[in-house]
Amino acid sequence: MLFTELDESLVAINLPARTRDEVIDQLLGMLDRTGKVRDLDLARTDIERSEQLMAFGMQHGIAIPHAKTEAVEELLACFAVTENPVDFSGIDGTPSRIFIMTLSPPDQIGPHIRFLSEIGRLLKNRKVRKAILGAETPEQLLRIIKGR
Repeated sequence: MLFTELDESLVAINLPARTRDEVIDQLLGMLDRTGKVRDLDLARTDIERSEQLMAFGMQHGIAIPHAKTEAVEELLACFAVTENPVDFSGIDGTPSRIFIMTLSPPDQIGPHIRFLSEIGRLLKNRKVRKAILGAETPEQLLRIIKGR
């Protein structure tokens, strides 16, 4: 999955989450609504296990909860922005407002790496991050993510 494959059901602005657990639950809910998550409890367990290995908080207010999991057959991703910053132990100590969740099968490394690379290219640009935070509708957020 590339950003070009995201649709409005997989992006959210003003995600109401206020805690780390709420963010994870709400993002998992977005992915679960696709009908492509075979086992939501397994996905949640694998997300928790993944975070024990490496914090999801990056820098510039970005967090990327992710997991390799048997709960999915293909890479799934969603993108959300919160109104309130949430502590995800960011590298620079900044709480996060931009969230990208990915779930991918353990045996498919290529799509996962390509997607994470695409995320990195997109979000290293300060103007893009500012535009993402300023998006007023899911449609507008989607256009920003897709570079249109």
